[in-house]
Amino acid sequence: MKWVTLFILLSVLAGLSFTLDKHKPVFYIIGDSTVKNGDGTGKNNQVGWGTVIDVYFDTSRISVRNHAIGGRSSRTFITDGRWDKILETLTKGDYVIMQFGHNDASPLDDTARARGTIKGIGDDSIEIYNPIRKMKETVYSYGWYMRKYVNEAKAKGAIPIICSPVPRDNWKNGKIIRNDYVSWAKQVAEQTGAFYIDLQELIALQYEKMDTATVNAFFPADKTHTNRDGAVLNAQEVVAGIKELKKCDLKKFLVQ
Repeated sequence: MKWVTLFILLSVLAGLSFTLDKHKPVFYIIGDSTVKNGDGTGKNNQVGWGTVIDVYFDTSRISVRNHAIGGRSSRTFITDGRWDKILETLTKGDYVIMQFGHNDASPLDDTARARGTIKGIGDDSIEIYNPIRKMKETVYSYGWYMRKYVNEAKAKGAIPIICSPVPRDNWKNGKIIRNDYVSWAKQVAEQTGAFYIDLQELIALQYEKMDTATVNAFFPADKTHTNRDGAVLNAQEVVAGIKELKKCDLKKFLVQ
């Protein structure tokens, strides 16, 4: 009887150990208001794609956490301390998808936001006085900040995915206008070995299949922020991009 009891106890402990050791991966999403607008409820009729993407994942097997926040650039998401907060819980087997660029073209040291980054992907820097933080700050390039995300995610054993920024509702000769952040995002991915989704191109191609009135309806407030229908379209293109990533196991967590 004692041996039976001991066997049962060891089996329970083994099962408990397996449960504790088994890590449920987390899909972290970071970015700006085109990824999460306001509090994410869509009450202002503006919705980011990160708010609606969880339905495409089997959340019994992977957690989806949208940490994106409006108004941030690749620089200020870091200087706000938001990236450090994620690093506290980021662990091996997690995923980080990042989309910045819309706010990086802003001024470096204006009194409104002071959120801009140096254009390009170089290692150049400039020291400024930040009137928002009331301190001196060394500002780097868009590429420098993006490399920081990738390298620090990799150091934790996580898998980074860079997205080019979603397109605005800006047209020229019947085509959506692309911007420089597409090539810069791609170059950083190539430099660092991060996965890359050309989200701007994927979405722009979808827009160009529609009439402009249909696309305009996705942007009720301005030419940058989508409503829920536009956010769903964008999220679907993120998912399409994930499916095309070779050797990226994130696709295994998508709802089949």
